Amino acid sequence: DVQLQASGGGLVQAGGSLRPSCAASGSTDDDYVIGWFRQAPTRAREGLLCISSSEGSTYYLDSVKGRFTISRDNAKNTVYLQMNSLSAEDTAVYYCARSGRCGSAWNSFYYGMHSWGQGTQVTVSS
Repeated sequence: DVQLQASGGGLVQAGGSLRPSCAASGSTDDDYVIGWFRQAPTRAREGLLCISSSEGSTYYLDSVKGRFTISRDNAKNTVYLQMNSLSAEDTAVYYCARSGRCGSAWNSFYYGMHSWGQGTQVTVSS
């Protein structure tokens, strides 16, 4: 079993940056996908982005392209979410999740995730 630990959320002013991370522990192997979702109280869940471990292929939701970057350090079993140019619309709870696949249907993979991090709150003040 793989456990995910998300951290690195917080409060930031509009235009600022945050870099949450998602650390995997347990029975990790080299070939798995980690990605992020977010949920705000007044908006539908969004599958933001994901990255595979083997070839490093990625998927980005259009609304975060150019502002968010996902990367991973396989030696540390950790995935990073670099978020720049944050706005109030980015305020949400961010969840990392583990899957066996990454692609443009990432949001629809929600119910098939293998494991979840506990969520980290990101609040952007305007």
